[in-house]
Amino acid sequence: MAVTDTRSFEALTLGLGGEIFAIDANSVHEILDVVPQTEVPGAPPLVGRLINVRGKVVPLADLRIRFGMDCTPPTIDTRIVVVEILLDDEPTVVGLLADKVHEVTSIAGASIEDTPDIGMRWNPDLIKGIGKRGDDFIVIPDIVRIFTTH
Repeated sequence: MAVTDTRSFEALTLGLGGEIFAIDANSVHEILDVVPQTEVPGAPPLVGRLINVRGKVVPLADLRIRFGMDCTPPTIDTRIVVVEILLDDEPTVVGLLADKVHEVTSIAGASIEDTPDIGMRWNPDLIKGIGKRGDDFIVIPDIVRIFTTH
């Protein structure tokens, strides 16, 4: 998403480690309360657990790991956002752990800026851009790159 892209998009905003993130609402299948999780020995920490979503085994990703945030125990607000993304041209369903799900909102393309080269505490390759809504900054992660870059 570049600064020259003036289209707005519908985004699901969620809290993660005290920051607000936005993912494309069109990729969201459902939002779940925390469900039982099965640890996968030897799996990468990002996707080290599996969940059952309507009889289907789905990897559960904790994006806080990828962004170097502290992993905290679930709270009453913790949710699992089930999304479908394209990985290697294959539709893949993944659960994303969120500290809190806020709302679906429209983010204007004109309010999205490129990720700054300095001053970011995260790898800028994992961020599509930084949106602004009112006084809040919203981080727009590149979900596909999060799973495909190491």
